Amino acid sequence: MLSPDIQQQLIAIRRDIHQHPELGWQESRTASKVCRVLEELDLPYRCNVGETGVVAEIAGQLKGPCIALRADLDALPIEEETGLSFSSRVPGVMHACAHDGHTSMLLGAAMLLVRGDPPLLPVRLIFQPAEETTLGARRLIDEGVLDDVAMIFGGHIDRHYPCGTLIVTEGAVNASSDKFSLKISGQGGHAARPHEAVDAVVVGSLLVIALQTIVSREINPAHPSVVSIGRFDAGSAGNVIAGHAHLEGSIRAQDPVVRTELHKSIRRIADSVAQLHDARIEVAIRRGPPPLINSDDMTGLARTAALQTVTRDKVIKLSTANMGGEDFSYYLDHVPGCYVRYGAQIPGREGYPAHSSQFDFDEDVLGIGATYLANISRVAARSILS
Repeated sequence: MLSPDIQQQLIAIRRDIHQHPELGWQESRTASKVCRVLEELDLPYRCNVGETGVVAEIAGQLKGPCIALRADLDALPIEEETGLSFSSRVPGVMHACAHDGHTSMLLGAAMLLVRGDPPLLPVRLIFQPAEETTLGARRLIDEGVLDDVAMIFGGHIDRHYPCGTLIVTEGAVNASSDKFSLKISGQGGHAARPHEAVDAVVVGSLLVIALQTIVSREINPAHPSVVSIGRFDAGSAGNVIAGHAHLEGSIRAQDPVVRTELHKSIRRIADSVAQLHDARIEVAIRRGPPPLINSDDMTGLARTAALQTVTRDKVIKLSTANMGGEDFSYYLDHVPGCYVRYGAQIPGREGYPAHSSQFDFDEDVLGIGATYLANISRVAARSILS
């Protein structure tokens, strides 16, 4: 069980990290904080993994493969407006996605594992940089953090659910997250003589409308997916027909097959609109994390650990599809594992979601998350040895 002393340590760690947020690949102070706590626990670690990551090892009673636990370190480019006494001291940077909490939880799990009975198998603690860029996990995988790892587990604080709940779900729990851009080349001209031009604004507007029909008319509604346009740049003056336009958007899907179909449809529609208006459209799609899909057997282990952490009525499933991306999915491409969510809603503050300038969470979740992570490392080890 988590002692009040450890709970207060985790709150202090979280608040210190929260006051000094750092963007992806810049988490040097955060990593140093992590290393100082690991040194206090007398744990061996490697720093500067993937530039700013930290990886530590807790020895097991037996030799064998590792159970890996992962947390993320980075913050977001957001100006904080919470009014908290420990608000960010860095202008324009904020922990608005609870990575300060995740890091504190993993350090709490380390405290529980070190101060309690030694784990049966070695436990690897992965403090990952640059989750928000979707590049951190792949960089650490390339540097060997999954070598000798049998299973990996992690989770995310979620303000949609009451504090004290653990959300454990089979199947897709995060969507793929891809970006696309469309560069339109038409023919600029005088607003009074549109017949002499190929209007990139008209072409872009048609694209915006046409792309919205992909999900509504081409994809099975039983498979959640999203195509959103977030940027449309064109034109220089009200009496000039724009010859160029630039659109950028996001593609989300929880099914790998649907993800592929969305990519094909965007390219097909762009080609058709270009021919229709005698324009040229360059399509670029940057693949991000794949869907995060929990297997049934790994979810079963996570549920066992959750039931050791909170009461049965507090272990629930996702109530709605989550279309956010999460680069933990890259780890699951290499080893089995499970990703859960930790309820952390503050009563009366339900309206401030992740990535909001007023985002905050109930700090009681820190002890719950730390206990769950320690428990899942033991449950997973027993499953391997049984």
